[in-house]
Formats: sequence, structure tokens, C-alpha cells
Amino acid sequence: MISILMTDQMTCRKSRKKNRPGKKEGGFSRAGEYKMEPGTEKNRSAYAGAAVIAAGCMWGSMGLWVRRFSEKGLDSLQILALRAAVAAAVLGIFLLLYNRKLLQVAIKDFWCFLGTGICSLLFFGYCYNRTILLTSLSVAAILLYTAPAMVTVMSVFLFQEKMTRQKLAALLLAFAGCVLVTGVLEGTQAVSALGILTGLGSGFGYALYSIFSRFALKRGYHPLTVTFYTFVCTLAGTLPLADWMPIGTFLAGDRGNLLYTAAYGVVTTGLPYILYTTGLRYVENSKASIMATVEPVVATLIGVFILHERMTVSGAAGVVLVLFALVILSKEK
Repeated sequence: MISILMTDQMTCRKSRKKNRPGKKEGGFSRAGEYKMEPGTEKNRSAYAGAAVIAAGCMWGSMGLWVRRFSEKGLDSLQILALRAAVAAAVLGIFLLLYNRKLLQVAIKDFWCFLGTGICSLLFFGYCYNRTILLTSLSVAAILLYTAPAMVTVMSVFLFQEKMTRQKLAALLLAFAGCVLVTGVLEGTQAVSALGILTGLGSGFGYALYSIFSRFALKRGYHPLTVTFYTFVCTLAGTLPLADWMPIGTFLAGDRGNLLYTAAYGVVTTGLPYILYTTGLRYVENSKASIMATVEPVVATLIGVFILHERMTVSGAAGVVLVLFALVILSKEK
């Protein structure tokens, strides 16, 4: 996080200096793409891609953290409320100390944060949890990872992003890899129409984060601002829905629970969303969403090497396909 902030501060200082002849400063076009100086575009895109992949890796570790909460009797909505509360609190305190101006937003732009917080995170979380109850974890994961395709299609129409052959190939490979990683093809499962509907809803909600974040970034908001108000809105949405008594009992029961919750909120929520949103400044929505499919790969590898779960042949093939998709995207100019 510190390196991101230092980079942003240096960029702000440079932007105040008078432009030299023949040089152009970076900025967002009306189509939502970030235009950079030719000499720095490649490096910034590489760093942004690495930030998005790092975010996906952190999200992939979520299963490890969630197990303890589940063992203590917290349900998925209560866990989501904890994530949002910790992320909003930590980011809020940090912004107060670092730069209070980043807390300033225009009321007319607040729909962007309602979009990322309510329409995306809260809606996605609700639909995903319902899908798990109606179908299975593997089916829910497959329907969730229709999100990159949705992001790609919406970005073509909303931000005029180009649909290239490499991008399409990477999209298909990443989705096929996710199918294999979840192991859904290894068994026969009856899926209800409602389960399919809620599963597609989770994918749509997941996709909306990239869309609404882009709108916020186009309006000049810093990634930290976008991330902070996203979780403020998510937290506000969970207030009337979650049962907060078990949460209070869990936090008050043991000091270790409080520290564990703080670490969970930073590692799986605050930091990865900052990295992902920062990546969106220099990477197209469609590319970023495909890069983030590294999440189920990391979850699978954690299951094998830490939880000692069995790696199937199809799972290994899925890991290879997702990694190959990332290689294709890295080669695209």
C-alpha cells in the first residue's frame, strides 16, 4: 500500500509541473481508458497487471480465513458484514492520517459507490451464498466466473474497449480452467432453475464492481477513495440484514478473535480491493477481470499444499489453462 501511495504522490507532483514540449501527460479519455506517456505505458501496465493478479491471489486465500468464522457459528452475511466493517474502519483511519482530501466526494457521484458497495459486493455476496445453498460450491463457482464474460461485453459497449482475438482466447481459456478447477465435470449434479438464476446473479454482481469502479475513476477519484466508500456502502447495506449479536459475542469472547478479524479484513478485503481498483487505472476492465480468475487457482493450490486436499487431473489441467490465459494477456499489446 505504501508503494502505491508514494507512486501516486510522485505522479501528483509531476502533474503540477509545466509540461515539456513534445510530452503528454497521462489521463483518462472519454472512453474510460487511461492514456499514458509512451515511455511509461508498458511499465505501468505491467505493474497494474501484477496488482490485479496479487488481488486475485489474496481473494483466493479467503477460504482459509472463513473456516474459523464458520467454526465459531457465524453465517456468510455476518462474515461479509465483518469484512466491510474492518475494511471501512482501517481505510477510514488511514485516510484521516494520510490525506483527508481523499475522503471528499461529490453527492452527484455517490451513485458510483452505491454501485460498487450495494449493487456489486452486497448483491454478489447474497446471490453467491444462496447459490451455494441451492446447488453446490463447485456449481456456484462456475456460475460466478461468468463475470469476466459479462465485464468484457459491458466494457465494449460502455467504455468502447476492443474485443481482440487474444482477449477472447484468454477469456475462453480462463473460464474452461475455472470449470476444471472446481471439478464440476467429475460428477453429475441436478441444478435448479433458481440456483442457476442466483448463480448468474452472483456473476453479474461480481462484474459490476469493475464497471462502477471505472465510472468512479473516470471522475478523478483515487482508488483509496473508491475502496473506502465501497465498504461504507456495503456495511450500511448489511446493517438491517445481519444479526449482529453473534458478531459481538465472537469479538468480545477472545482478544485473538479481534486480531484475527482485523487481519482478515485487511488481507482479504481492504488491500486486494485497493490493488484491483488501482490496476483498473491502467488496465482495461475485461483484462483485469480475466486476470482475477487466478483466484480459484490459488484456492486450489492452498487446498493442496496447506489443507492437504487431493489434486485431481482436471484440477491440474485447469490451473495450467488459467496460467496460459494470463500469459496470452501479458503478450497482448
